[in-house]
Amino acid sequence: MASRPRDSFTFRDSELPMHLLSQLNGLRQSRVLTDVLLCSEEQEFPCHRPVLVSSSPYFRAMFCNNFLESSQARVNLQGISSSVLSGIVDYVYTGCITITMESVLPVMQAASMLHYVGLFEACSQFLQEQLSPENCLSMIRLSEILHCESLREHAKELAVRSFSDVAASEDFCELSLPELMSYLEDDRLCAEEEQVFETLLAWIHHDPFSRRGAIHDLFKRVRLRFIHPTYLFQFIANDPLVQSSTLCTEIIDSVRRLMLSVSSKCSRELKPLWTTPRRYTCRETLVVVGGRKNNEQTSREALLYDERTQRWQWLAKLPLRLYKAAYVCIHSILYVLGGLSLCMASGDSSVSATVYTLSLKTNQWRTAEPMLQQRYAHQSVSYLHFIFVLGGIGVDKKITPSLERYNSMFNLWESMAPMPTAVLHPAVAANDQKIYVFGGEDELQNPVRLIQVYHISRNLWCRLETRTVKNVCAPAAVIEDKIYIIGGYTRRMIAYDTKANKFVKCENLKERRMHHSATVINNKLYITGGRVLNAHDTIEDSDCFECYDPKTDVWTSKGSLPYKLFDHGSLPLVCVTNRPNPP
Repeated sequence: MASRPRDSFTFRDSELPMHLLSQLNGLRQSRVLTDVLLCSEEQEFPCHRPVLVSSSPYFRAMFCNNFLESSQARVNLQGISSSVLSGIVDYVYTGCITITMESVLPVMQAASMLHYVGLFEACSQFLQEQLSPENCLSMIRLSEILHCESLREHAKELAVRSFSDVAASEDFCELSLPELMSYLEDDRLCAEEEQVFETLLAWIHHDPFSRRGAIHDLFKRVRLRFIHPTYLFQFIANDPLVQSSTLCTEIIDSVRRLMLSVSSKCSRELKPLWTTPRRYTCRETLVVVGGRKNNEQTSREALLYDERTQRWQWLAKLPLRLYKAAYVCIHSILYVLGGLSLCMASGDSSVSATVYTLSLKTNQWRTAEPMLQQRYAHQSVSYLHFIFVLGGIGVDKKITPSLERYNSMFNLWESMAPMPTAVLHPAVAANDQKIYVFGGEDELQNPVRLIQVYHISRNLWCRLETRTVKNVCAPAAVIEDKIYIIGGYTRRMIAYDTKANKFVKCENLKERRMHHSATVINNKLYITGGRVLNAHDTIEDSDCFECYDPKTDVWTSKGSLPYKLFDHGSLPLVCVTNRPNPP
């Protein structure tokens, strides 16, 4: 059966526009029907007014209004060289132009003047491709002269992302005070706060007589809360420029008083400076370190999890194998404390008080001030500028109730009041000037149904018996004002609400788990490894990697560790990255 004929048909010739443009260009080159000469540097370029009017608001205004040029056969274009005008006329008739580093600026200026927006942005894109840390500041100045927002944004983004290299460039010290302030205030700035301070010093020292008065305004842009106390009080506080400013010394004294008071509450004057959040480029990254690997031997491995690629990266190995050490992070530094030091050659072991530290900046292990007491199977937790180490087994092979703390402000370990009841493998967490010790087991390996609370500012313990607590070898982690106790020879997870003083039931783990590790990143709970009791009550090592969202009360699998692991550390380590934020 024949198909019914169409009532209408729309034909669109995709080749016609280019064909017309090609024909018009041929007419121009042959000077056929051209009705105006564009002139520059005694050179003339024949054109068709309708083509120019159609291509540019500038020419539309010139030729379609009562301007003198509308009736002239020759139009002089001041400020545009003949070579640039030749290229632009070719662009109008062909849609093509070659941009080079030699021609880009005059072409861009001419495109701006003649209102060729597409050509202007093409020049901007070409300059963006030439951006580097060495030239981005000069490109920003150029973009402001040309009023090119796209170039300015990309150059500024590179400047904050590559701040270390930019700060070393010749252009940096020529920045004005408002320009420098805008960088120091930028949340995208890729730099540690120590470097921010050193950079503002270098800027002032470039012209000390006219700039030293700016030290206070610049100093307030340094986020002091995220600077290591040793650097703050030994280097910054003693800097002559800082000491010359009464306002700067008052800020440092306020920080010192805040730290000595062991309080998270600061004065009204200090609060705007102290509560400023970390920059976007400072991100918490999950690090897994030490532990027992594949049930074979104590591991020296340290791994970093990249959330973007969902892959594990190997960091520098621990200097030696440590059995049941403690792990904690403070001031963007990973600490490995004590443990049982194993000699593979002789098979001997010794209880250690050594402290090893790792910074992602150097990826090198160093030794720090040792603990006062040798111990292993102990717990550690950080709070403000302190590290607390409690319990564990000493050289006498007995469970110790002792507590000691490291004061990073003075690089000093000091003994504190011991726990009322010595316990092994409790769940430990710090929140609101208190350390909470949940459960654990006694010397006879019996579960202890206790909550022991240490008041940091008063150096005082109290204890509370409760039937709810029955955890052994379970980690604890804090999200807002809730302390989550995860597993411990059970699938159960409970959250202790420190404000309401009550326990809240949470979604169970998928398996009965112990000897695992837990940490919090971006208000989500991550657990790694451990040992599990299967359906046949057999203990197996695990390589699990799971995430819990307290908002939805849901567990999600994140894949697996590179190997099975337990009795390890799992920590959030802050690092500076120049990669843009995820969408």
